[in-house]
Amino acid sequence: MTVEDIRKKKIEYGYSYKKLAELAHLPLGTVQKILSGVTKAPRYDTLVALERVFAESDRRPEAASLAGMIEEAIPAYGPEMSDGQFFLPAGTDKKQGEFTVEDYYNLPDDVRVELIDGVFFYMNSPNYIHQIIAGMIHARFLNFVMENGGDCEPLISPLDVQLDCDNRTMVEPDVLILCDRSKFKDGIVFGAPDLVVEILSRSTRKKDTGIKYYKYHNAGVREYWIIYPGERKAVVYDFENEAPPAIYGEHDSVPVSIYGGKCTVDLQQIFARIDRITGA
Repeated sequence: MTVEDIRKKKIEYGYSYKKLAELAHLPLGTVQKILSGVTKAPRYDTLVALERVFAESDRRPEAASLAGMIEEAIPAYGPEMSDGQFFLPAGTDKKQGEFTVEDYYNLPDDVRVELIDGVFFYMNSPNYIHQIIAGMIHARFLNFVMENGGDCEPLISPLDVQLDCDNRTMVEPDVLILCDRSKFKDGIVFGAPDLVVEILSRSTRKKDTGIKYYKYHNAGVREYWIIYPGERKAVVYDFENEAPPAIYGEHDSVPVSIYGGKCTVDLQQIFARIDRITGA
């Protein structure tokens, strides 16, 4: 079984990096580096250990149920998914699901899309509330890193993330933290960031809470924040520790799990600034 075969099996069964590492009795970092492409020549015994997981998984009843759960949570791409606005390049013979990163880079510069599993999704231009939230969260992350040092780098959209290190997915998170700088090459992030923040709009709600939730989880993102501007709340998924989702209201401070809670983002401060600008 090749690395690509193992990567496909991981997605098929819906295993997180942590779960796969546990089942294979391998270090989490080793599994992440192999499947993200950082390790170019994995050891044979390591690949055998990973292959054995899926041979045994076929005999586990929970494997089928997990795959079914993901299939149910991520509906087939169609008019009801995301904002119903799919981009089809002019003059192409390809269908949705067949596009690649090469097609993505051949698009005109003024076309804003994300490529997810070979499907082009339109990206609407962010409004000023979206920009305020993204900018203030990024500023808080950046200030913490500047004050405390370390290898992690906060980054803000627009920035391409080739999430699965394959040629079928290129996403653009609103804000992210990247701690493995070797993943940043030629202005692109190859593989999973450590933390991702997505700020919802009406048009991206289903995509961010459905498709992207599972894409980020399966790719090895350690922590995923979804900000709901209309409801003035944040939902945080601590994938690394497999904790239940945490919900924070507009008067709360959100702790950053990958920093052990030492860094926090004050939602009250963010929404107070929005109110000041909008005159609410």
